[in-house]
Amino acid sequence: MEIPGPEPCADGGVGAIARAGGLHAYQLWLHAEYGPVARLQLPGAGTAVSIADPVLLEAAVHLDERPRRLFSFLDPLFEAGNLQVLPADEHGPWRRLLLTVLAGRPSHERHVARFAALATGLADRWAALPAGRSVELQRELAGLSLRMVCGYALGGEVEDPDGVVEAFEVVLADQLERLYRDPAEQAPEQHVERTARALARLRATVDRVIAAHRPDGPGAGGPGTRDRGAGGPNTDNPNTDNPSTGDRSDLIGALVEAGESPARIRDTVLAVMLAAHHTTGVAVSWTLHLLAAHPEAAARVTEELDRVLGDRPAPDHADLHRLPYLGMVLRESLRRYPPGPYGARWTAGPLAVGGYTVPAGAVVLLPILAVHLNPAYWPEPERFRPERFTPEESAGRPRLAWIPFGLGPRACEGAGLAMTEALVLLAVLLKRLGFRPEPGHRVVAVERFVLWAADDIRMLVSPRAADGPSR
Repeated sequence: MEIPGPEPCADGGVGAIARAGGLHAYQLWLHAEYGPVARLQLPGAGTAVSIADPVLLEAAVHLDERPRRLFSFLDPLFEAGNLQVLPADEHGPWRRLLLTVLAGRPSHERHVARFAALATGLADRWAALPAGRSVELQRELAGLSLRMVCGYALGGEVEDPDGVVEAFEVVLADQLERLYRDPAEQAPEQHVERTARALARLRATVDRVIAAHRPDGPGAGGPGTRDRGAGGPNTDNPNTDNPSTGDRSDLIGALVEAGESPARIRDTVLAVMLAAHHTTGVAVSWTLHLLAAHPEAAARVTEELDRVLGDRPAPDHADLHRLPYLGMVLRESLRRYPPGPYGARWTAGPLAVGGYTVPAGAVVLLPILAVHLNPAYWPEPERFRPERFTPEESAGRPRLAWIPFGLGPRACEGAGLAMTEALVLLAVLLKRLGFRPEPGHRVVAVERFVLWAADDIRMLVSPRAADGPSR
């Protein structure tokens, strides 16, 4: 049986996606028109098959290869090869190494106080703003998230996080524009120069992070110079390894020990910086946007925070498990605005999906946003309703109905860390501050590697009164 889909176009699908407002919007139209399994033209991949039903997606969960051409826009970021498209035999060991660093719950717990301190610093600054002054949530929160991951996994601070975030956006916007542009068109010369400067800035930042790396705290050597004669772990340094538990959060040290080349180490640091600042910063900004539009949910969050934290301005790790409604709000926000609105895999052999056969060598699109808005599993999918994530409503829902961090062997290695960071950030900010949309500012989601807001998310921020709402 032939897989349904629109007729092929000479432009390779560029026009249809552009007219829809991006691939994230096109995938919603595609599945509304042709059903849960649909064929489409995908720039950089030729013909692809998109699967928007979480039950049918089980057929693709094992796939462990990404289509190279589709992710080629990331090539300029890397020296030793695009880490997004590592072949399975290289990707497996690299992924396991990242999981040892990013997925350790003891490490998350040890860093909660640092995350809270960074969030408190931001809250202090926002609380001191003059009345009527708005903040750009995505830019500021992405910068803070970058500082969080550098402190967690890379051993220190990053200079000018806002500038680094801006450089990432310049490079990604330019490369995505190339992907969706007619091959005959050339980028303006000033764009080429701007992108080159941004890329140079990112590489210089990575070099400084690596040069400042001290795997065992102050006084230790640089990468690869771990002093094994010192007596035991340094308990004052939250990045110190704990050999007895296998807990560690020293990414650069782990890469050195694994024998990775200097170029691969630099590439990995850059990839983690890119993914981490996007995921947490974007997720928290969309959550604050949704709460500002739904004051009854915001009031319930602040009531829970006041009840659990009392007079304390920030949570500890144990408190995060005592804030179930905040957790449901974050999950509902990630459903509605998943930072990565889609993923893609390549299949070496034929794939049976819902009565259709996806041919060998095809690209399988994982339309995460379309899955999250599938009305068969999420009634009134556009509506913001955190109660979807109560145990009662979650019971019986397919496991792949909510996949904001991807699925299978290419799922995000830092998913647990991102959730911890986001919960701490939200708890600190919402305990201290109230958020209102800037009058007249329109928030429009666009595809920019992640689901970003075209002109940021601008909010008026004010301190909460002692007895509840902000002034």
